[in-house]
Parts: sequence; structure tokens; C-alpha cells
Amino acid sequence: MFSKTGNCGFVSSFFDIIFTMVKKRLKIRIYGRVQGVSYRFETRTMARYLGVNGFVRNMHDGSVYAEAEAGEKALGEFVLWCRKGPPFARVERIETEEMPVCDDTIFDIRH
Repeated sequence: MFSKTGNCGFVSSFFDIIFTMVKKRLKIRIYGRVQGVSYRFETRTMARYLGVNGFVRNMHDGSVYAEAEAGEKALGEFVLWCRKGPPFARVERIETEEMPVCDDTIFDIRH
């Protein structure tokens, strides 16, 4: 049985390539104290660092909405970051839903 963390660099590299190539897109809704704490700005910074494309925006109900698209590995790391957010945010919960890939080329803040 092969393990991604095993001694075989080929297996690890193979899985890294697959997780990078297979794109997914998620709708992400973040609830809690997430407005007025630089959540959108820091989300854009983290998305660009991870190579995630899409957008983020504030919602009228006080939540933050994002659509994020990337390989599975980067998208997973991005969702983990969204669960925590920037230092002054207090994330109570997030909801995610898979959606069709749109092939965005950048991650930006929308108003």
C-alpha cells in the first residue's frame, strides 16, 4: 500500500500533481464577527498566496460570502484558513457548497 507521506518521492509528487490539477470551486459563507475586521482583505491576501481564484464580498446580514476555485490541496488549505480568519475575526461557523468551475484568473474583493 502506498502512502502520500511514505519514502517514495514519486508517489508523493504524483498525488501533489493530481491535487493541483483537479480544480474545484466552492461557495463559502462565513458567519460571526467577520465584517469590519479586515476579513475580506486578508482573505484575498491568503487566496493569492495559495493560488486560489475567485472573489469575496460582505453580505447584508453581516456574513461574508466567497467563491473560491483551485486544486483540492490549495482549496482545502484556504477553507481551513477561512474557518479561523484574520486575528480580530471571530468565526462562528462556515458553510461550503461545491459548484461548477468558472476558470477565474484572480481572487478579488467585490462590493
